[in-house]
Amino acid sequence: MSKPKVLYLGEVVLAHEKWEQLTQMAEIITPKATNREEFIAECKSGRFDDVIAAYRTFPSVSITGIFDEELVQATPKSWRFLAHNGAGYDQIDAHACAARDPPLLVSNIPTIADDSTADTAVFLILGALRNLNPSMQALREGKWKGSPPPALGHDPQGKTLGILGMGGIGRNLKLKMDVFGMKAIYHNRRKLSSEDAAGAEYVSFDELLARSDVLSLNLPLNPKTRHIISTAEFAKMKKGVVIVNTARGPVMDEDALVKALDSGHVASCGLDVFEEEPKVHEGLIRNPKCVLVPHMGTWCVETQTRMEEWTIGNVMEAVTKGKLVSPVPEHMDLQ
Repeated sequence: MSKPKVLYLGEVVLAHEKWEQLTQMAEIITPKATNREEFIAECKSGRFDDVIAAYRTFPSVSITGIFDEELVQATPKSWRFLAHNGAGYDQIDAHACAARDPPLLVSNIPTIADDSTADTAVFLILGALRNLNPSMQALREGKWKGSPPPALGHDPQGKTLGILGMGGIGRNLKLKMDVFGMKAIYHNRRKLSSEDAAGAEYVSFDELLARSDVLSLNLPLNPKTRHIISTAEFAKMKKGVVIVNTARGPVMDEDALVKALDSGHVASCGLDVFEEEPKVHEGLIRNPKCVLVPHMGTWCVETQTRMEEWTIGNVMEAVTKGKLVSPVPEHMDLQ
C-alpha cells in the first residue's frame, strides 16, 4: 500500500527526529517551482495530485506567494490540510481556504510562541523606556555614552502598560511586566474573564490610547487591524508615549509613526516587525531612539524546535486521522 503524500513547503531546521517519524508514514513531495507562477503551474500539472497535507513555513512565501483565492483554487482537491509553522497566518487567506470545495483546512501554532515573543516585547519595552539605544550605538563608535550623552530614560515602575490584543502573547507579557511594577490595561474585541485578565483593567480603545505610557501591539493582522494605529490614533496618545510592536508591521502606519517620533509626541519605540519586511522605513533607521530588531521574536533554539515539532504533529494527525490538532479559529467548525 502506498504512503500518503505530504508537500514540503519550507525547511525543517531543528526537529529532525520528529520529521524522520513523518517520513516513515508519508511520502514527501518537494516542489520544483522557484516562484509563484511556477508553483501554480505545478499545482495544475498534476504533480501534486494525491497530496493530502502540506508543511509550510513563512519563508516559503517566496515560492508560493500568498495563499489567496487564486492559489487555493489551483490546488488539487486531494490536498485537504495546510499545517502552518507560525502563530500568525496573515500570509494565508483562511476564508478563501474555507470556501474551496472541499475546504483546505489550516492549522497554526496557538501557544508555543507566547513566551518567546513576550520576552522580546519585554526587551523592547525596557530598551525604549530607558533610552538605551543611543548609547549602545555610541559605545560601538568609541564615544562611550555619546557626546552629548542621551536624554535620561524612565523606570517602568508605576507606568501604565497598554496592551492592544490580550491573547496568549498579551497575557504572557502582562504577567512578565507585573514583575517590573507596571500597571496593565487592555483592549480586546471582548472582555476577558477575571482569571484570564489576571488583574489587567479592560478599557475602550480610545481610553487605552489616552492612558498608556507604553502601548504594546499584540493583535493579529487582518483587513480590520491593518493600520489600526495611524495619525489619528497617535494624536489621542500621551505626549512621550512609547510604542512597542511584536505583532505584525502593517497593524501600524509606519510613516505616521516616523512623523510622531520626529515631532516628539512619541518618545521612542521598540519594533520587532515592519510594514514592508525586510525593508525598514528610513525614518526609523536614522532615529537612534528606535530599538529595532529584525523579526526575531521566536529566534531561539527551544521555541523554534517546539514550533517545528508542533507543525509536524499537525501533519501527522492529518495523514493518520484526517484532522488537525490546532485548526485556526476560522476553521474550528469545518473538521
